Amino acid sequence: MRTRVLAKYPIRWEMSDSGFKMSWPKIKATIFGKPIPTSRAHHERLGPILGLPVFSSDALSSVAYGTEAILGILILGGTTKLELLIPITLGICLLVAIIATSYNQTIHAYPNGGGSYIVASENLGERAGLLAGAALLIDYVLTVSVSVAAGIAAITSAFPSLQHLIVPLSVISILVIAYFNLRGVKESGAVFAIPVYGFILGIIGLILVGLFKSHGIPYHGQTAVSDTIGKELRVSALFLILRAYAAGCTALTGVEAVSNGVPAFKSPESTNASKTLIAMAILLVVMFFGIGLLARTLPHLNLYDSSSDNYRSVVSQIAAQYLGGAHSPGFFYVQFTTALILILAANTSFADFPRLGSLISRDGFLPRALARQGDRLVFNNGIILLALCSSLLIIYFKGQLDALLPLYAIGVFSAFTLSQAGMVQHWRRERGPGWRKSAVINGIGAIMSGVVLMVILFTKFLEGAWIVVVLMAILYAMFFAIKQRYRKIGEQLAFDHSASSITSENKVLLLVPRVHRGIVQALQYSRLIKGDLEAIHVPIDERTVPSLQRSWKQLAEDVPLKILPSPYRSLLEPILGYLDELQKEDPNRFITVIIPEAIASRFFAKFLQENVALQLKVALSSRKNVVVTNVRYFIE
Repeated sequence: MRTRVLAKYPIRWEMSDSGFKMSWPKIKATIFGKPIPTSRAHHERLGPILGLPVFSSDALSSVAYGTEAILGILILGGTTKLELLIPITLGICLLVAIIATSYNQTIHAYPNGGGSYIVASENLGERAGLLAGAALLIDYVLTVSVSVAAGIAAITSAFPSLQHLIVPLSVISILVIAYFNLRGVKESGAVFAIPVYGFILGIIGLILVGLFKSHGIPYHGQTAVSDTIGKELRVSALFLILRAYAAGCTALTGVEAVSNGVPAFKSPESTNASKTLIAMAILLVVMFFGIGLLARTLPHLNLYDSSSDNYRSVVSQIAAQYLGGAHSPGFFYVQFTTALILILAANTSFADFPRLGSLISRDGFLPRALARQGDRLVFNNGIILLALCSSLLIIYFKGQLDALLPLYAIGVFSAFTLSQAGMVQHWRRERGPGWRKSAVINGIGAIMSGVVLMVILFTKFLEGAWIVVVLMAILYAMFFAIKQRYRKIGEQLAFDHSASSITSENKVLLLVPRVHRGIVQALQYSRLIKGDLEAIHVPIDERTVPSLQRSWKQLAEDVPLKILPSPYRSLLEPILGYLDELQKEDPNRFITVIIPEAIASRFFAKFLQENVALQLKVALSSRKNVVVTNVRYFIE
């Protein structure tokens, strides 16, 4: 074999007589990057500059659809109810401040990561922790689906001709984000930093320009067009306000992400995570309130459903109003950065879902594969699982934002409530300096988030929120089923000196289809194994048996050859039947079955040879005390 480096490719190829080959590790390193040793893990951590785009993109992106969600509910009571937008927006901003302050305390109390699962488990018990974990896992899947759907909606607002491509564009976006996350947390942060900061500058610039241009202009009321105007005129004003408030609370999704990911920050972890959380909360309040103010200054609002061809997002309408029209550079900048951050908001879930899954997995409530870190120091299986689930959700709901939003926020507010209640218990137990003040802050956060959760459940239950409740119950039950399964496996594998049995012997069976050079190597290996060696042959054509017996006698006269008749021309049935007989004679006996297997070097040659090795391996895989060994011989 010769080795050649091709200048065209940044990887090493091997050239043999059968052509060029490249090993899977090299292909993987080319696509996802070189493996990162564990000793370099601390170099992959994030500071506040990169931590903000990684952990805050979900919360910050919600300003693009939070105001629109509120208006979409208020319009049901007629255009006069649109005046309630500012009071509701102020109420949500206050809630952001309270929740962010509460989680800032959690960060310092749990410097190794204080996500809702850990806090609730430690302070309220295992069941509360698992309920928080189930809520968050579902919310992370919904975050990816909603964020991507909203991002694609922003694109179709600028380019309506792409409306029919919503589903494929959404799925492609999810796969791209998953790909960059598989390359590593630090690398994904560097890639997504420019779009996130570009969005922040774009929205703040839009707010400043809009407030300047609208200042001093007399307000003459606001008109709106929608396919839902006045549909619920008879509904009480309080109920409408509660629904609108619950819809706007989607702006808080992602606020808990920083506290979940404290270990991903550089030392001092708590300080850097706290700086990121405070910056995120301030930016979220400023942008959310600013967009609300500008939405009230628009003389005419388009509030059509996102599935309608007439749909235009509220942010796009504000940008068109104050940045020079729907074809100006400023308009396209805002729409482009909005679409990007909405899509990249899914990155917050890709940072937290695998980490949370690994924690629950280590406790034995999820498959252990989710706890395994890949060679880029990320939880590959969790990333792939999240991409798959969110893509299926997009396909099922056809990428319609209005269909996904009612499912949103239930999980995150369930986790908020349990986490903050757990922190109250934490301070009561620790009783350190200032513990009463800390307990009051977290207590207010628990009460506020609990009230919002009840409002969301009450107002959105029939709109689709019941689906999330059912999924949480299923996932919660699945946790205990998995834990029970692992417990039973542990009991079965527990070592007991009194119950251990000693096997009587080892029977070695060498399968001989024909006598040729490939069988010689298998025979040589068989002689190395301690045990009673016997060759077995299943004849498909009885006329070949005498010739095979003569050849075998010349090759290995000391090894008996047993012929297993096959009246129905089956290769498997006689072998399985013979194994049954041996195991009936001695159930404790080990039987080692040696299967010679031909390996063709060229792809097309594989179709020219009949190889039953795989069938035999599958058939014998579930047999107790049966060991299957392959001895491969290669056909060039």
